[in-house]
Amino acid sequence: MTEALSWPRHQITIEEWDALREAEDLRLEVMEGILVIAAQPYGLHQRAERYLANDVEAGVPTTFSAVHEVEVLLTEQPLTIRVPDVVVVPTALVDGNPHRYPAADVQLAVEILSEGSRRVDRVTKFSEYADAGIPQYWIVDLDDPITLTAYLLVDGDYELVAEATGSVDLDVTGHPVHIDVAALTRR
Repeated sequence: MTEALSWPRHQITIEEWDALREAEDLRLEVMEGILVIAAQPYGLHQRAERYLANDVEAGVPTTFSAVHEVEVLLTEQPLTIRVPDVVVVPTALVDGNPHRYPAADVQLAVEILSEGSRRVDRVTKFSEYADAGIPQYWIVDLDDPITLTAYLLVDGDYELVAEATGSVDLDVTGHPVHIDVAALTRR
């Protein structure tokens, strides 16, 4: 962990980001060139992430894939890289196994709220994803009752399209996707 504390104390470049060693117990992102460190999510968060990715992928055509915990390059100058819980991107891009995904290829970004990320997910990432042109943004709150809030990018701003606590059908890449929100954490 001592090595982690010696990381750059200035706005880092994409080359410096690529040179950083992975920290196994930390989730790293870059916001306007500054490293952002958060703890790994707990079990229910991970289960919801996996179930949500599976549900979304089942509804979109095979030309799109839902993947989780991948880097998304929002801007290169200043460097902003986020790691959404789930994203939908072209399958051809996933098949190329890139190190990160350009925001221009992300059709949907999903964040599952965790302690310490609520304001970042609802405010900071909300505006970052809109500024990057990501067409859809969903926020999942695992507090009882579990809630999925869906936004659609309209003229550069996100507009609320759904807020559900039970089941909901949402459009993703022009295709209906059924999400059982209440079941996202149930085995």
